[in-house]
Parts: sequence; structure tokens; C-alpha cells
Amino acid sequence: MTVDASPEQTDGTAVGDVYFDPYNVEINADPYPAFARLREEAPLYYNEEFDFYALSRFSDVNKALIDHETFSSARGAIIELIKANIEIPSGALIFEDPPIHTAHRKLLSRMFTPRKINALEPKIREFCARALDPLVGSGRFDVIGDFGAVMPMQVISALLGIPEEDQEKIRDHANAQMRTEAGKPMKAAEEGLVDGSIFEAYIDWRKDNPSDDIMTDLLNVEFTDEHGVTRKLTREELLIYINVVAGAGNETTTRLIGWAAKVLAEHPDQRRQLVGNPGLIPQAVEELLRFEPPAPHVARYVTRDVEYYGQTVPEGSVMMMLIGAAVRDSRQFPPDGEVFDIHREQRQHLAFSVGTHFCLGSALARLEGRIALEELLKRFPEWDTDLDNAVLSPTSTVRGWESMPLIVS
Repeated sequence: MTVDASPEQTDGTAVGDVYFDPYNVEINADPYPAFARLREEAPLYYNEEFDFYALSRFSDVNKALIDHETFSSARGAIIELIKANIEIPSGALIFEDPPIHTAHRKLLSRMFTPRKINALEPKIREFCARALDPLVGSGRFDVIGDFGAVMPMQVISALLGIPEEDQEKIRDHANAQMRTEAGKPMKAAEEGLVDGSIFEAYIDWRKDNPSDDIMTDLLNVEFTDEHGVTRKLTREELLIYINVVAGAGNETTTRLIGWAAKVLAEHPDQRRQLVGNPGLIPQAVEELLRFEPPAPHVARYVTRDVEYYGQTVPEGSVMMMLIGAAVRDSRQFPPDGEVFDIHREQRQHLAFSVGTHFCLGSALARLEGRIALEELLKRFPEWDTDLDNAVLSPTSTVRGWESMPLIVS
């Protein structure tokens, strides 16, 4: 039994055989039928085996993400971390609540100003060209291995100040923290959060060799912390900051590129419209993020009893916010949230979350997504996917492709 609602109830909590868990390989391959049933039959869902609740309707998820006092990030944003009840080290921005989150976010937001982001456009375009030009005429390539996993790491490395010869090692380190064995929870919860010790050598180098990059900025910046003390970041905070930025700036953009390749292959008429009118690409990126959000769910620790649909979620519970379900809710995206449409009226989606934890790198991700699509479509206006040889990434947090072979003309 996975719910504490009886099948004969008619108040929106009835479930019958509706089932969801983030570790189920079959569900993860295509979670949307399960999400659709949850929205209609069990808008508050309880999984007994893994002991978590889940919200799936847009209005519920949106409000809960904003309500950081009831739904706390301070114990982590992944079921495994919350259950492990480990001490979250200072600087792990995504696992913090105000006021400490406010102080740390304000500090990092100085590094992601619109001026700094927009100045990256020529560099991003150059990275795209460097990856894609050798593939022209090849007839086939892996849009992840040859492009999607390469360009975002180059961009975030340029921002941070990571040398080119080390970028693959850093990317693999960041990815390894997210990986799970198929069908199993991630191990980071058992081993504690991986610290940023892999970046120590770069910090030591940057102390004596300052540059125009985020690492140098973070080494030197002074800020007022949650206790009102003006200070610099501790070494541990600095390492964790860099670890968070390197991981967040890499994984999700890679997933966006993979989903773009798959979804546009399945909607060739809309892809041809983008080829004919590249001005449509920014809104296509928004629709791709809505239709296949790279982070389809996030978890929170419940700080007080809260009621949904006649049921009480007790203090101390874990609540999953099913972003992937919310962004296909036709109540928010009429007439049919399950349809991919680049001409859809733009409405707020939750792919970058909302409220306190709205993604700090959203402008960069959008810029990378737009340029990646412009450069990909310029060289390869037509492609098919080889889904028999595509590999879905084994992670219970970020959903996307480890490998996505494209057949190009």
C-alpha cells in the first residue's frame, strides 16, 4: 500500500493503483502518465515504502516552493539527504533557507550580473562551433557526448577559471555526485555531501594569480553574513560554493540540449519553423524547459503540520514537489499541457523553480540553450534520433540523456 487514502474517496485523494517513486526505472523512462494520474486522482500522494508525500498540481507546487518557512531546504532538497539528517555545510546554497541563504545568494548574484552573462555570447558561440563544425558531414554523432556535455562545462569553466585541460575531470566529478545505480537512491546521502576539495589547487593558484573570473571574485569578496558580521568566505564555504556552481552550471544545460534534440526530432514541423525563423528559438527554449524540465522534482522538509485535500501532512515529513507534473498541468497551460507547442502563450513554468531558490543561473542557461539551438539548427536542419542506442542518465534528481545518437543528413 502506498497511500493513506481509500480508493472510494472522491475528494481528489483517491488513488487505487496510482504509483510514483523517483527510483523506479520504468516510471523514470516516461513519468508523464503517472504524473497525469497523480494530478487528477491523488493531488496529495503518499508513498509508504519510501515515506514521502508529493504534490503534482501547478498551483500547489508553485505555492509550496515559495513557502520556505513551511517547506525547508535546510536539510537538503533530495529525499536521500533529508532522510540522512546530515549537517549541511555552509555555502551549499541550494540547501539553505533565509537568512543565511539570502546572504550567500546576494554574494553569488554579483558574479552572475546581466553584463557578465551577456558578454559570454561570443565565447559560447565559439565553443558551439568548435564542437559542431567537425561533425558536419559525419552522418551521425552523439548530441550529448560530442556537444551537450562539452559546451556547458567550457562555459562554466571560463566563468570560474578552470583550465581547459582539467575541465573533463571537473565535469565527471560533478556528474558523479548526482549518479545512482538504476532503481536505487543516491549514495551521497550515506557518505555525506561531497565537498569541493577537488578545487583546492585552483584556489591556491588563484590567490597568487588573480584573474577576471568567479574564483578570484569569491576569494576576495567581503559580505555581511546572517549574524551581521562583515567577513570573507571561509575556505570550506569557498570550496562548496565553487562545487555548487560547477555542478549546477553543467548538468542541467546538458540535459536541456539532449531534450531539445529528442523533442524537436519528434516535432519536425516545429523544428523546420525554427530553421526558417530563428527568432522563434527563445520561446522554443522556454517550451522545451516546460515540456521536459531537466529537474523534474525537488524535495523539502516539512516544518509544521499542513493540510492538503482533507489530509494532514505532519511536521517532519518529506514533501516532493513534482515540477514535471506541475508544468504539464492544463489548468496552468491550456488547452492541453501535454502538447509541445513553440507558439504556446508564455506563462510561468517551474523549470528554474520559483521564489527563494529561483535558479541563479537561469539567464546563463537560457543564453546557452538559445545559442546551442541556433548553431545546431544552422548546421543540421534535419535529424532523427537513434533511440535504440540512447541511454537515459541514472539519477534520481536530474532527468536527461547520458547518450543521444543523432542521424543527420
